[in-house]
Amino acid sequence: NISWWGDDPIAVRLIEGCAHGLVLDAGSGLQDATYENVVNFEIVDYPSTDVLGIGESLPFADGSFDGALSLSVLEHVRDPFRCAAELARVVRPGGHLYASVPFLAPYHGYPHHYYNMTLRGLENLLEEWFKIEESGTPPYGWPIWTLTWFLNSYVKGLPRDVAEQFKNLRVSDLLETGDHYLADDFVQQLSPEATTELASGNYLLGVRR
Repeated sequence: NISWWGDDPIAVRLIEGCAHGLVLDAGSGLQDATYENVVNFEIVDYPSTDVLGIGESLPFADGSFDGALSLSVLEHVRDPFRCAAELARVVRPGGHLYASVPFLAPYHGYPHHYYNMTLRGLENLLEEWFKIEESGTPPYGWPIWTLTWFLNSYVKGLPRDVAEQFKNLRVSDLLETGDHYLADDFVQQLSPEATTELASGNYLLGVRR
């Protein structure tokens, strides 16, 4: 499993703005371009990894960094609130943070995928420590990514003949509420893997220890 993505313009702007200081890329993935002032922190020993560890316990002194990146990472950690506190601890007062998380993105990623967030959820996670200067939905988070990802995974999760029938449906054929389609083959025959990846909701039954 490989996590990889390039640096978007916001990340580059932060890195270049800290040219005379250090930036922590917390959950850097596999990077094909490196910067002298960026410490690539990862749970995986990729060729580009500088320091191994987990986000809930960053092995750095308080205020070590002038900036930090947390890009498509916080949905993959067991305790995003602890990770947020750790990011705040290692960024000096006045330092900058760029964080991003998915909202309506299907189940994905390595090693696990725990928590998607609304925009307000991301703000709530970090506003205790960081003054929010800007927030919103970047081009890589626009709804078209959700739509195309969802449709492609849905088609792959169907038997071939049912997939062909599904691909021939019109958008207007799919605008009823979900209960309208429950008996259709393209619902009944979706693979368990695709159902988990694209689930609208999940449940759990438990017994108190």
